[in-house]
Amino acid sequence: MTHLKLGLAQIKTVLGDMRANLAHHLALIDQAVAQGVQLLVFPELSLTGYVLQDLAPSLARAPSAEDEIFGPLLAASRQLDLVVGFVDEDSRHRFYIAAAYLSQGQVLHIHHKVYLPTYGLFDEGRFFAWGDSVRAFDTRWGRVGVLICEDFWHASPPYLLWLDGADLMLFTSASPGRGITHGEKLESAWWVEHINRAYASLFTSFVAHTNRVGFEDGLHFWGGATVFDPNGDLLAQGPYQEEAITVAELDLGQLHRTRARLPLLRDERHALVRREIERITAGSNGASDKG
Repeated sequence: MTHLKLGLAQIKTVLGDMRANLAHHLALIDQAVAQGVQLLVFPELSLTGYVLQDLAPSLARAPSAEDEIFGPLLAASRQLDLVVGFVDEDSRHRFYIAAAYLSQGQVLHIHHKVYLPTYGLFDEGRFFAWGDSVRAFDTRWGRVGVLICEDFWHASPPYLLWLDGADLMLFTSASPGRGITHGEKLESAWWVEHINRAYASLFTSFVAHTNRVGFEDGLHFWGGATVFDPNGDLLAQGPYQEEAITVAELDLGQLHRTRARLPLLRDERHALVRREIERITAGSNGASDKG
């Protein structure tokens, strides 16, 4: 396929009420289908709310057709592909902030958040386990990667997705508003948009981000979904502070045009990167090495 109609759902969630959140998801899915959206992306922990703390174990779900929450979502994924946020539980009863990619009634991929912030107002590491993989996966529109919030504040996960073949990076978040900068824009919004544009440009890939909105346990979430193309140009932006489905038409041929002009992927020396990371991990500072 040469084009993808992408939808980013920035929504309010009800903390701990998965049935209410499911109903909201299904209503927005109906709206997106009516608009011709082919892939709809929901924010981090969209099915549960964010400030879960001790609620996390009781809200963990198995993403299967038999589950009362995921069953209707998997059925809906026969109309359009979906990314939804939830709490995943493994066989050893560890709980993860997770995102599931659903397509044609199947779970194509689950990403576990690999970086859990424990600074400032964040305390995720007390309640969740760290994920331990960053993988791209195949879809009808090519190879895709999913990251969750703090994951894309670190350069390594987007870089790994790029090397693993992801031409479309889907970033989800529950990003609280903090600070004011650049006029009246929230500092947190400015920084997220800044780094996402940079990733699109550096990795000559599509980068789409959706963030939740509303208030929860004293936190304010600002929305502001964005889609950047492989040139780093802004294709679409959602409003701040309100619910919306932001729709962007992705011309996948832009990957060819940008990379023909700017062959950064062709020239990337990941074997050198691996070698130098191994050296750094081994504890050498390179002081006695010759370049």
